[in-house]
Amino acid sequence: MNHLGDAHLHTWTLRFMALLAADPQDQLAWLGERELDTKDVVEEVELLCRVSEGLAERGIFEPDELRDLRAMGRRLGEIDATCRVGLWDNALVTDPAWDDVRSLARQFLLTSLGDWRQPLPRPVRPHTGHH
Repeated sequence: MNHLGDAHLHTWTLRFMALLAADPQDQLAWLGERELDTKDVVEEVELLCRVSEGLAERGIFEPDELRDLRAMGRRLGEIDATCRVGLWDNALVTDPAWDDVRSLARQFLLTSLGDWRQPLPRPVRPHTGHH
């Protein structure tokens, strides 16, 4: 993989962790009118956790950062299928797993950047036409 790709993945990981680390009311405000499936959020983070292994091998992530990401990957893996169904804004409020994920994301950002309070990623444009 090229350096540009690595840098992009590193940035995306940090941005996504900022979203996961945010207070619930900030997460819900970020979601706004967007409908994000819980399953898609879990899969995106699991993908970032897997990709981070290769990034760590190339020196993009430090071992401590990788440890935090592995812990998050394990915790997400424990969310059972029934809790992955439905919209993420509901899961954030009803499933305590997301409190654990929030703590792990905060730990990761503290390790990486020294502060878990980071700007949230720019909202993605909602997909239209497939409802």
